[in-house]
Amino acid sequence: MPGKSVIRLENVWKIYQMGEVKVEALRGLSFEVSSGEFVAIEGPSGSGKSTAMNMIGALDYPTKGSVYLDDHDISRLSESQLAVIRGRKIGFVFQQFNLLANLSALENVELPMMFQGVAVSARRERARQLLVSVGLGERLMHKPSELSGGQQQRVAIARALSNDPEVLLADEPTGNIDSRTGREIMKLIAGLNRQGKTVVMITHDRSLAKLADRIEHLKDGRLA
Repeated sequence: MPGKSVIRLENVWKIYQMGEVKVEALRGLSFEVSSGEFVAIEGPSGSGKSTAMNMIGALDYPTKGSVYLDDHDISRLSESQLAVIRGRKIGFVFQQFNLLANLSALENVELPMMFQGVAVSARRERARQLLVSVGLGERLMHKPSELSGGQQQRVAIARALSNDPEVLLADEPTGNIDSRTGREIMKLIAGLNRQGKTVVMITHDRSLAKLADRIEHLKDGRLA
């Protein structure tokens, strides 16, 4: 059963000024995610999904409205305060993997813990355990260029879990891998949800969205 509110958007607008033109990427979006839920935000290109992800993940500020994380209004915090919250509360999985090419899988997973001040020995052991848990125990020292797309996404998921965040935020997590590998990645994400992780997934793929407990359809910057 879903628990307390983890993320809440209240009447969130995001307006970009493009020269003399105002673009309303989000138009009064109100949205809530409870602890333990698996929610998919689905919509076509240009619907505002990426902007919604930026708001949910505390990556950007709303033009109007409020964003709450654990009932604290984070839309009024400084960038440095937001960065601390992001590091502790939210794990990100991106379509492009966003791994550092010159670091090994182990070092990529260690990185978020380093920014949180975790001791070297502790973060190395946790990174190793996480990589083993996603099936990459034999690939610890491999760099991204030595891994397949699916393996890179598994490293990215392990990295997202490194600081044991409340929320896993996945942006088109299967967009850059083949369909069979994509099913394996989705099975991994669904398994993390069953273990208690709150998952928010951004996708344009309706078949993927159906794997979530709840689907929210975004169109023209608001829920349809």
